[in-house]
Amino acid sequence: MKTLGLIGGMSWESTAEYYRLLNGLTRDRLGGLHSARLVLYSVDFAEIEQLQTAGRWQEAGSVLADAARSLEAAGADLLLICTNTMHKVADQVAAAVSVPLLHLADATARAVRAAGVRRVGLLGTAFTMEQDFYRGRLAAHGLDVLVPEAASRALVHRVIYEELCVGVVREESRADYRQVIGDLVAAGAEGIILGCTEIELLIGPEDSPVPVFPTTRLHAEAAVTAALGDQY
Repeated sequence: MKTLGLIGGMSWESTAEYYRLLNGLTRDRLGGLHSARLVLYSVDFAEIEQLQTAGRWQEAGSVLADAARSLEAAGADLLLICTNTMHKVADQVAAAVSVPLLHLADATARAVRAAGVRRVGLLGTAFTMEQDFYRGRLAAHGLDVLVPEAASRALVHRVIYEELCVGVVREESRADYRQVIGDLVAAGAEGIILGCTEIELLIGPEDSPVPVFPTTRLHAEAAVTAALGDQY
């Protein structure tokens, strides 16, 4: 098995889920006591969040690029950025190393298309929902991407940073997210992309009348497939 390099800590709540999924999926594929070969570089999310809020993306990208170089030096054969939002700097990170970076949006889009879905609702941070780095990547795969109205985007963003990133899961927020999902479905969404890794701590298939696409799991599945074969 090839060695996976994880750039995590954004937040560590979702990175822990990455670790669980990667090891569980590897055991499912190989059986017995097998687990994933991986190395993890976990950043301080408080520093990254400050750079996000200030719009200092180049500096944030430099932090992640340094992490990527460290992972490559530690023997990683394939890199994952364990967060949707920081794929805004994916090109900067990929340019810092010679090993491949498995882009989360690509893995997600392939799964959406394989399910026969073309028009999707996207939930995530305000950066992910409102900027083109993620939506445009999905659109390049032939997907029609819908996002919530402004007030709903603000709600979704707030719950991520103020609750899920610090391990707080509230039933009231789950009900709010269900309403946002319902609005997207009413607008024509045939599926819902959970485009923030922490959202999977709150929302599952039972919370949506249409299929949900959990990006953490889809990214992990693609990574294990790549690590066990040559499918980068």
